[in-house]
Amino acid sequence: MPETIFLKMKFKLFLIVLLAFVPSMLSAQMTYGTTGLLHAPSAEMQRDKTFMIGGNFMNKELTPPTWYYHTYNYFLNITFFPWLEVAYTCTLFKAEALGLKPYGYSGFTNQDRYFSVRLRALEEGQFWKYMPAVVLGTSDPFTSSGGGEFATKKGNGYYSRFFIAATKHLPIGREEIGLHLSYLYNQRKEYKLNGVAAGITYNPSFHPQLRLIAEYDSKDFACGFTYLLFNHLHIQAEMQKMRYFSGGLSYKVYLK
Repeated sequence: MPETIFLKMKFKLFLIVLLAFVPSMLSAQMTYGTTGLLHAPSAEMQRDKTFMIGGNFMNKELTPPTWYYHTYNYFLNITFFPWLEVAYTCTLFKAEALGLKPYGYSGFTNQDRYFSVRLRALEEGQFWKYMPAVVLGTSDPFTSSGGGEFATKKGNGYYSRFFIAATKHLPIGREEIGLHLSYLYNQRKEYKLNGVAAGITYNPSFHPQLRLIAEYDSKDFACGFTYLLFNHLHIQAEMQKMRYFSGGLSYKVYLK
């Protein structure tokens, strides 16, 4: 299968390029390759013209049930304007899950691809002091399987979600915490993200490169942290359901 060989070469090249780079603190969600908390959305935005490339290990507890095994993803993300962010994310499939083992294939041989879009409707403090930022967004909104439909109930669209998120940062003495509230919706039967999600973030004033995160993503609780190294390398780790580890790296380039 030529696509299999090409996929393996492309993913290895991606990791080599990413690691070759390793020499304002915002999280890049591992599952979706977008700005956010760990798995729940936020209304924070990257600064204008920020480009991100990243890859992650994802525990099977973090992914839709289609992935009954641990997997990996990689993504490209760009904030075109201060109010518009677009990401392209690929999540790897195993040959065994696709029924390709009898044909001599094993390991990761294919991928699920989708786009994500985030649109800022309100900036924090835009009209009055206590106004939160508000973002509208979607991931994997459309699938061509079954003739094509939005927020699909079956088939592709594994990571489908629509959301509205609000974020407000509050000073507490010398410190600052972020409060994040969102509502998610999709029509997936086996991976419902319907209802309220919430989170809290804390960047210690003595070391602002570190961010601590606790969240509820509408179905599970999680905690974790992110760390920004050299103002470009973004490291993220989380414990889904407070037990299952996932983590990844992304590299930020500021084009403007």
